[in-house]
Amino acid sequence: MAEMTLRQERREARRAAKRAPKHKLTPRKLAARILQYLVLALIALYLIFPYIFMLNRSFMYPADIMTLPVKFFPPKLTLDGWVKMFEQNNYLLYTFNTLKIVCFNMIAVPLSASVCAYGFTKIRFPGRDFVFSATLATIMIPGAVTQVPLYIMFSRLGWVNGALCMTIPALFGGGAVTIFLFMQFMRGISFELENAAKIDGANVFQRYALITMPLCWPIILYTVISTFSGGWSDFYGPLVYLKSREQYTLALVIYYDSINTNVAMEVANVRMAAGVFMSLPPLILFFLYQKNLIEGIQVGAIKG
Repeated sequence: MAEMTLRQERREARRAAKRAPKHKLTPRKLAARILQYLVLALIALYLIFPYIFMLNRSFMYPADIMTLPVKFFPPKLTLDGWVKMFEQNNYLLYTFNTLKIVCFNMIAVPLSASVCAYGFTKIRFPGRDFVFSATLATIMIPGAVTQVPLYIMFSRLGWVNGALCMTIPALFGGGAVTIFLFMQFMRGISFELENAAKIDGANVFQRYALITMPLCWPIILYTVISTFSGGWSDFYGPLVYLKSREQYTLALVIYYDSINTNVAMEVANVRMAAGVFMSLPPLILFFLYQKNLIEGIQVGAIKG
């Protein structure tokens, strides 16, 4: 019901915007608008130039990359770098290692964070405010302070050199910031819905799963995508916990392959192809769900 009402309000807002009289731009305002877009286009071109440069060089032969003067466009297109990346360097294995961690966290973080946020927001229990304050206070603790104790704990549990030390912590809320975002969103959900379901005989789990979670879809989507982006590009965690090359993630193996200067120069197109491949999934997700991400942040901020 609440979701239908929200959709109706958005439709009415769009119709009102269409019916509103459109003011014509004066020549001065039109010139200012053109200048504004021109400046933004130049800034965007400046920021995206290194990525385009890397993309072009991923389709070049190593000899063409090393020649002077520098060639921006490939004289002859080739997929040699992409083929070697998967066949000789076995990047499919490292991609699979990364996806194992990321896919688990994409489910665990929203689920555990929403459970914690639901408890803090919708359930009253002794010491709730104190527990929430203590949880929120962990934001101020630098990650470097907890790194050594965590490593010792994971080492004694036998989780080092495996995916457990980068997946099991996701079952504990995914961090105070994620719990706080879910709480801010859930505070905007009417208590009348909860009370009505409670009168109808729904237990706590049913109210959480059937009423609250469907209304939290924007913030769930935002958390899933941000978790994927963070886990996909995570370098520090695998660097600390993973020891054998068979367990490396994609970000870590790209780093180790690139620090060998001689090899990197000989297969520069492979390194460029690996960089492009590393950036593709977050880029695709952003373009597909850009509107939903912005909507989730805006709605969460308004409800908070």
